[in-house]
Amino acid sequence: MSNRKIPFIDGEYYHIYSRGNSKQKIFLSKEDYDYFIKCLYCRNTYKSFRFRDDIVKWGINAFDFDRGEIIVSIGAWVLMPNHFHIYITTNHKSDLWKEEKKSRISEFMRKVLTAYVKYFNAKYKRTGGLFEGKFKSTHIKKDNQAKYLFSYIHLNPIKLIDSKWKEQGIKNVKKALDFLNNYKWSSYHDYINPGHRKESKILDIKNFPKYFDKIKDFNREIISWLRYKDQI
Repeated sequence: MSNRKIPFIDGEYYHIYSRGNSKQKIFLSKEDYDYFIKCLYCRNTYKSFRFRDDIVKWGINAFDFDRGEIIVSIGAWVLMPNHFHIYITTNHKSDLWKEEKKSRISEFMRKVLTAYVKYFNAKYKRTGGLFEGKFKSTHIKKDNQAKYLFSYIHLNPIKLIDSKWKEQGIKNVKKALDFLNNYKWSSYHDYINPGHRKESKILDIKNFPKYFDKIKDFNREIISWLRYKDQI
């Protein structure tokens, strides 16, 4: 990754996002989503790692892979047909990280995106870049900004059933919540039902401020944003 205008700093929080070239889809099948999600987990390690040799060959579940010490902490994530969002931090020092002039966030994203593009190009018999330049980032500096980001990330899939919901409001909140409950490609499930699936291992929320004391507080925040237009 090339140098960034705003460098990544340990102990700070960042919104990471990227989309496909010319807004093209980057996930074309359930298997594509699954592979990227597994990359979020398996590539978050200092260990030398080969998916085929360390996962496929041994016939183990990717989320049972012993990663050892992780590179970054992930607080929330969502995959959409042509883009993704991740809330991320590196708030601990590591004796395993020897490249002090490089960012661990950049290294983690390099590992994830390189692995996914290689997989995608091989599967669909294509060459060249898949994403629109290098990934983008926003430095999250305030608690209210961070709290909103949790809702923003987890509500992103609503655009798939109502592209103008933010401007016009949600007409059927129950339908929207049912859709979120059935959308597998985000960490939404891991907040409303912690630990019920192996994908929850992607998250490392202890390294993020505790924005919601209880699950019902998280749900209340989500519903309040869905009903935002009703309040103005």
